[in-house]
Amino acid sequence: MNPQQLSDWLEQYPRIRLAHLPTALEPLDRLSTELGGPRIWFKRDDCTGLATGGNKTRKLEYLMADAKAAQATTVVTYGAVQSNHARQTAAACARLGLSCHLVLSRVVPWRHPDYESNANVLLDNLLGASVHRVDFADTPGYAKDLIKTLGEQDQQPYVIPPGGSNAIGARGYVRCALELVEQSPGNLELTDVAHATSSTGTQAGLLIGFALADADVRVHGINVSASDREEIVTNLRGVIHASGETPEIGEERVHVDHRYIGEGYGLPTPETLAAIRMVAELEGIVLDPVYTGKAMSGLIDRVAIGEFDHANDVVFIHTGGTATLPVYDTAFAQGPLGK
Repeated sequence: MNPQQLSDWLEQYPRIRLAHLPTALEPLDRLSTELGGPRIWFKRDDCTGLATGGNKTRKLEYLMADAKAAQATTVVTYGAVQSNHARQTAAACARLGLSCHLVLSRVVPWRHPDYESNANVLLDNLLGASVHRVDFADTPGYAKDLIKTLGEQDQQPYVIPPGGSNAIGARGYVRCALELVEQSPGNLELTDVAHATSSTGTQAGLLIGFALADADVRVHGINVSASDREEIVTNLRGVIHASGETPEIGEERVHVDHRYIGEGYGLPTPETLAAIRMVAELEGIVLDPVYTGKAMSGLIDRVAIGEFDHANDVVFIHTGGTATLPVYDTAFAQGPLGK
């Protein structure tokens, strides 16, 4: 497909406009000079709107349209306690007048006195969501009982998977791929895109979008959640397959790198913190300690060891998440970068 055909293809699916699109695509020249590799560009999906923004807003445009089509009265979704997806879902529900239930699992062993009350959780409450905190092992049973109870109360629940990562939500990142193809200036060779990958909907959508657009773009997912590469690739393949619309995407197109996960999801590494400081001090852009900071630490290392020597440009998708910073303040106890 050419870009217009891909745009027409997307228009067949119901969508409620929630995001500020297209998001900006901007070069980070000071960072690029510091790294000494390809020119680094940021796709500013941290600026999508909906209660501090983030990548899930793109997915929610399609998911909330599907919820409305199903005549839902309430939305149920899942995530970790400091879930960015949960916060954006709560904001979307507030915008559209739906009640919202967030089942938040205690899956991250981060010790901070405000972890369960500040940052994203504070925003969840301000947005009017019903917040249910549960231990990770109890999540499936609790959610099943909650959905049953809502049905008995004559509610019509619509269930969104973690991260909004299914074939419906992935359409948001098919649209992002189209945006990148359309807005790349003449001085940008769109060959490589990097981002934090977790529930895989973002990466699946990008792969689908570039495939449909016949764009030869390598999508580098830097894994921040699952230590098992096969698990995350299986999830990714599942979303792609469920879309039912995609040319075959071979194994050589699926790049998932889990070298930078450290001790696990939600636990920033020293390199994560250094990457956050570097980007903030050089470019005035703030990353987060769970997703973008960890992915950026991977990109920085991969540039340093020559893994992007083939590229003139790399686009990094800033997927948001900075609302979590208040409960990670103790991680930044050391002084400014290099001091």
